Amino acid sequence: MKKRMILMLAAAGIFIATIAAVKTRQIQAGMKQNASFQPPPEAVTTVVARQEQWPAMWNAIGSVAAVHGVTIAADLPGIVEKIEFASGQSVGAGAVLVRLDTRQEQAQLAAAEAARGLSDLNLKRAKDLVEQGIQAQQDLDRLAAEQKQAVAKAGEIRATIERKTIRAPFAGVLGIRQVNLGQYLEAGAPIVPLQSIRPVYVNFSVPQQQVARLKVGSAIHATAEGAGVEADGRVTAVDSVINEQTRNIQIQATFDNANAKLRPGMFVKANIGLGAGESAVTVPTSAIKYAPYGDAVFIVEQVKGPKGDQYLGVRQQFVKLGSSRGDQVAIVSGLKDGEQVVTSGVFKLRNGAAVKVNNQVQPGNNPAPKPEDS
Repeated sequence: MKKRMILMLAAAGIFIATIAAVKTRQIQAGMKQNASFQPPPEAVTTVVARQEQWPAMWNAIGSVAAVHGVTIAADLPGIVEKIEFASGQSVGAGAVLVRLDTRQEQAQLAAAEAARGLSDLNLKRAKDLVEQGIQAQQDLDRLAAEQKQAVAKAGEIRATIERKTIRAPFAGVLGIRQVNLGQYLEAGAPIVPLQSIRPVYVNFSVPQQQVARLKVGSAIHATAEGAGVEADGRVTAVDSVINEQTRNIQIQATFDNANAKLRPGMFVKANIGLGAGESAVTVPTSAIKYAPYGDAVFIVEQVKGPKGDQYLGVRQQFVKLGSSRGDQVAIVSGLKDGEQVVTSGVFKLRNGAAVKVNNQVQPGNNPAPKPEDS
């Protein structure tokens, strides 16, 4: 019995050893196969980087503001008697917009004018009596003061009547009417917005590094995306203070806006001229691999493999970026003229990866693109 058990254990040990040897050979063969495995080349598009004259421009986001913009409001309380404008109408400076009911003030003015007339007569009689020595000078002085008070009272009522005729303080375009006939208006109640939009301002900010290159009179091109509006203007003011939180400085540009297409509050993209241009190597923005540790491009060239064989691969090259325009970006350093750069598929590449170039379909590379839906 003991002998039989020993034989069974020996047979089991031989079986296990045989299985372990087979599995070891399989694992070793798999490791060798994986070590010699080369992933298939990635399909990419490329472009040859070229040295170009790059205009000195800065892109910024701005908003349109009226040269003059207010909401016309009631100066005094009253009932709307006449509305003499239409929503969206262009008006000149001093144009009558709304007339409030002044019947009570007109009656008060008539009484004040009568009182003033009486005071004029009393003063004239008193002067004659004083000259004849019949009336005292003190009475003449009192009547003169009363006559001035009567004149002032009439003038006050006239001013009140005038203030109930609401006029446009400057020429511009009216907004949407906010009052109706017969409506009682409290003092300060809004009536209609008024904006002066010929010319118009565009306000934006730029980093403090660009302040030295930005001057009053610099050309600026503004585009309102979605609205199909483009306009050219000039920088007319540079703020005297730099924002301590953002280290940006506020800039104001003026646009003629002859067609009145730029409206206050509109969001625009501004391209600001910063003087003479410079020479730079340009590539499509799709060629840049952005990363927190540095931006890079992939240069296509012949790469030497581990076994010494040559294949078409990529080399990751860190670059310093400049400004951008349209689909293009300027490379300040790290890239040479004539090098072949990957323009699509950069996020699936690594240093030394094999690639296959297929340039039948290329990403955008236009300095001034015009999308179909713009």
